[in-house]
Amino acid sequence: MPPERSAIRSAEVGDGLHVRRALPQRDRRMVGAWCFLDHLGPLDFEAAHGLRVGPHPHIGLQTFTWMIEGEVVHRDSLGNEQTIRPGQVNLMSAGRGISHAEDSIEGRGGRLHAVQLWIALDEAHRHGAPSFRNYPELPVIECDGFRVTLLVGEAFDQTSPVEVFSPLIGMDIATMDGARTQLSIDPSFEYALLPLIGSVEVDGDAFTPEAMAYLGAERDRIELRSESAARFVLIGGAPFGEDVLLWWNFVARTPEEVQAATDDWNAGRRFGEVHGSPSHPLAAPDVSKLRLRQSR
Repeated sequence: MPPERSAIRSAEVGDGLHVRRALPQRDRRMVGAWCFLDHLGPLDFEAAHGLRVGPHPHIGLQTFTWMIEGEVVHRDSLGNEQTIRPGQVNLMSAGRGISHAEDSIEGRGGRLHAVQLWIALDEAHRHGAPSFRNYPELPVIECDGFRVTLLVGEAFDQTSPVEVFSPLIGMDIATMDGARTQLSIDPSFEYALLPLIGSVEVDGDAFTPEAMAYLGAERDRIELRSESAARFVLIGGAPFGEDVLLWWNFVARTPEEVQAATDDWNAGRRFGEVHGSPSHPLAAPDVSKLRLRQSR
């Protein structure tokens, strides 16, 4: 079957910075345990106009930041402060509750290009203790003219060091001059591909950054082709066997959990404090809007 085409929508993060949001969409909520996918940049910014995402809470998920160009400072309520640089992954496991902020370096302009994803935690892990880790080195494989960075999972007889709790795969795939290859993939996984730069043919259908290709499951290989410079991410995973409720920065199961997390954030409970961020804390949206949406 040909890949399904899912349009990308524009979203705003922090102080008015626009991103391309591929997940969640009305017709595609998750791909495996991947439940959120934002593409930021590439863009050039002046001092004080970069990424400014003030302190905010999370539950029930892992935040996964893949930095392609630029630098961003992560600060969290566990006391971690980490500058993520190109070629690195920041992974934060929220568990039962954590707060963090993400800011471009103060007083400095620059370049910014990144992908941020969220991974829904299963029932066995979503109430666990929060944690954070930076991964400065990832496996890189040269494959038929493509340069593949293995972000998560196993491929090409390599294993990413990034610790996740569901069967997942994630790759950043780039070519400078165009290339063609055939990737062997796990037919028990479902997959999606998001172009970041340029155009790529996926099993003969061309995709650009305006749309995500959803490949579904039951494929044991995919053919990739680009006639010129291109970059894209391929994500996949075993279909997630639990119903999740994603609202604001929370991945939960019920509206009551979302309400409790919102009340705790507004009251200064559970999520601790983030120190050092120049950005203002984010306010939680009204949970009644969630209940209204569910009632429709």
